[in-house]
Amino acid sequence: MRRLILALVPLVVLIGLIVLFAANIDRNPDFVPSVLINKPAPDTVLPPVDGLDRPGFDPATFKGRVTVVNVFASWCIPCRQEHPMIAELGKRADIALVGLNQKDAPENVRAFLAELGDPYAAVGADANGRASIEWGVYGVPETFVVNASGIITYKHTGPISEHSLAASVIPAIEAAKADN
Repeated sequence: MRRLILALVPLVVLIGLIVLFAANIDRNPDFVPSVLINKPAPDTVLPPVDGLDRPGFDPATFKGRVTVVNVFASWCIPCRQEHPMIAELGKRADIALVGLNQKDAPENVRAFLAELGDPYAAVGADANGRASIEWGVYGVPETFVVNASGIITYKHTGPISEHSLAASVIPAIEAAKADN
């Protein structure tokens, strides 16, 4: 009897793993849940990046219009890859695009934006990463949509591609605009 039980244990474990994998087979691997969805944006005020002629990061300015918050860094390769999509968002007159620059030297941020273009209305310097933690950032890049009432309605983790811009981010912006 003991031998039979010992022989069945690996089979039971294998069946359990198969069930676990089958239950998650259609799960989106890019989806990272955020506890901040449908909650007010953190009230984190950041100074502007030294040498950039624009305001810093102030969530009080989110009230009254849909805002897209892009967390980026000059040392982040995926941030470079997504920058053309961020630039497209920056052309929209119906939203405010603000940057939250994570753990970066001001001269590097200025060089990054000079090279790739500067689509942001405001850029805050998160020198120690504290603001990113308050926003629930897992890593750069991440992008949030905040509705006109200052509520986070959407989070995109990772670089925005042409596909995710059209399929996820822009519909999230439109939904946030409809919240008003």
